[in-house]
Amino acid sequence: MFRLDHKIALVTGSGSGIGREIALLYAQQGAHVLVADIQLEAAQAVVGEIQARAGQAQAIQIDIANEEQVATVFAQVVQEHGRLDILVNNAGVSHVGNILETTLTDWKRVMGINAAGTFLCAREAVKHMVAQEPQGGVIVNIASVAGMIGIERRLPYSASKGAVISITRSVAMDFVQQNIRVNAICPGTVHTPFVDGYLARSFADTKDEELAKLHARQPIGRMGRPEEIASAALYLASDEAAFVTGSALVIDGGWTAK
Repeated sequence: MFRLDHKIALVTGSGSGIGREIALLYAQQGAHVLVADIQLEAAQAVVGEIQARAGQAQAIQIDIANEEQVATVFAQVVQEHGRLDILVNNAGVSHVGNILETTLTDWKRVMGINAAGTFLCAREAVKHMVAQEPQGGVIVNIASVAGMIGIERRLPYSASKGAVISITRSVAMDFVQQNIRVNAICPGTVHTPFVDGYLARSFADTKDEELAKLHARQPIGRMGRPEEIASAALYLASDEAAFVTGSALVIDGGWTAK
């Protein structure tokens, strides 16, 4: 079950964290994975891990907020591999601040990557999925519970992830007849290198205390693990999820059930 044999999958932001785990798992399940990241060396390191496990992968450098670059990368992937079966829109950034602590520059940066970047990559994927034979494909967008509920001091991030959920539903409905399935995953707080870096920068003297708070705000008593999100991304990309489209799958340890 959940095999991706002979599928061509492009995963953005897959040089670390959730994206890395998705890339590793997709390759393990038979996909040829395009490990796409703005940091080429990070992408190459993940490719090395995949190849060490006898998987198929190649590294691609991409800035998902750059329209021309996105179009070029997707065209090259399809030219080289003949098609694109799976896109995972995982790349993103965050910002801590309420509306008074957020500049227009902050807003544009977060929305430009998280919302516009998802839009640009999804648009290119759909363009090629509609044109290829057999027609169709799968898009998995990594959103967040922040796009569904209010979270303190996360204004632009929450707005951007709400946009990702809306993009997911709109594209799913517009292209369901072309055999394109589009779904989102909405994680709670996941323990990634990004979280560790944020704590180290912002709470150097109270890092352990803040880490405990992040674990505790999920009723299950801990943060999520990247591999748990990757498992959901595998299901949504697989043929076993053929009846699933336009959904926003919440994986948050019970946070939004409170």
